[in-house]
Amino acid sequence: MRELLDDAFEPNRWNVLTAAGVAGLLFVAYVVYPNRILQYGVWLVIFTLWMVWFVYAGVEYVYGIDS
Repeated sequence: MRELLDDAFEPNRWNVLTAAGVAGLLFVAYVVYPNRILQYGVWLVIFTLWMVWFVYAGVEYVYGIDS
């Protein structure tokens, strides 16, 4: 299992972009404009980003797509 995850978490452009986007959204929701409804919406967006990343990482692993 460790071999499967080694490539998934390497700091490529998609992983860095996803992490920076999540950090930026959390910063806005909790520091810039702390509103409960905004925080809920941000967590929904973060979940969606995580699922997109998860599917992309799975497809890359199964089919070996390299950019």
